[in-house]
Amino acid sequence: MLQTYMDSGDKDWVSATVTMDGTVFENVGIKLKGNSSLRGVTTESAPQDLPWRIKLDKYVSGANLDGYTDFTVRANSTETSLNEAVALDLLGTAGLASEQAVESSFSVNGSDAQLRLVVQNLDESWVADNFPDAGSDSVLYKAEADGSWSWLGSDADYSDSFDIEAGPDDYAPLVQLLDLVNNGTEEEIAAQLPNLLDIDSFATYLAFEELVNNSDDIDGPGNNSYLFWDSTTQKFTVVAWDHNLAFGGSPGGMGGTSSGMPSGMPSGMRPSDMPSDWQSGGMPGGQGNGMPAGQMPSGMPSDMQSSGGAWGGGMPGGMGGNNPLVTAFEANEEWTALKTQAASDLQSALIDSGALTSSLDRWVEVVKSSGLIDEATITSEADQIRSYA
Repeated sequence: MLQTYMDSGDKDWVSATVTMDGTVFENVGIKLKGNSSLRGVTTESAPQDLPWRIKLDKYVSGANLDGYTDFTVRANSTETSLNEAVALDLLGTAGLASEQAVESSFSVNGSDAQLRLVVQNLDESWVADNFPDAGSDSVLYKAEADGSWSWLGSDADYSDSFDIEAGPDDYAPLVQLLDLVNNGTEEEIAAQLPNLLDIDSFATYLAFEELVNNSDDIDGPGNNSYLFWDSTTQKFTVVAWDHNLAFGGSPGGMGGTSSGMPSGMPSGMRPSDMPSDWQSGGMPGGQGNGMPAGQMPSGMPSDMQSSGGAWGGGMPGGMGGNNPLVTAFEANEEWTALKTQAASDLQSALIDSGALTSSLDRWVEVVKSSGLIDEATITSEADQIRSYA
């Protein structure tokens, strides 16, 4: 499976025996999960450190654990995963769609156990839980990490950039949204976007991601988001996904910070993507490699030398800062005022209320009880999150 991924980028399903809480499931579907979190993977990578998707009913109809069938073993960027666990709690408190999550003792083929955060995958059952009043032909899209929000034409194939995770194979609503945010005038966007998008929810989403300092959201290097289109309201809701960089977490990959990426390196790149004259020097722009600030190394690929994006250069894989939906939204003064108000409301509801510290304290006790992480690390990583309160 790893060799296939290295050769082609394909993430094949394979059959496995999976034991969860003492219950043994045979012929379970498992596959690699993620994009940037798999940068640097080799056939020698420890499988217990990798991100996985586990689907109990992939091959056995009706297989489930407490009603759940589809799980994602998340890539850690911290040893405790406290930052992502707390962020998911706060998403729910903020009134935004979130995922159920548990800390787990995770091992593969008899390996030593690793502490890993396991979350509910976004699928049909997740839609039913979070959008119970939605129309039966609603659609859940996932923005792909290496995809684009660009307008390709009304008859173009958008499946390379957006995967359909639930609902019918219908890209028409998405095409209409992309057409507007890429091609519409400010006046057209102001008039039409509220008919296509839950504006209030999106304002709250953007304010939330800033509050928890998540650099890898819809406007970040991984295009991290889902788009849920409700066929009843005919509107999109942006759904948050991937918070392993929340509260200042650093990009890692392969389940931790051992992927060979320099500290602070955008997570959409493999070490081998870096020009040889700066593979060992850390961040470009004068941060550890002796380069003048703002100057890119020689030999950098041309698609990284354009304006915009991370480091002031257009990075591969949609590297942050130029999502057309975010750009269109933030160009509108009325909507930016909604975001400002949402930020104030979230400060009260999540920080001032003690919700953050309450969630953190609960998760700290869970991690301590695992016996898998030393107490000094737990305290250090918890204190980083606690500083936000």
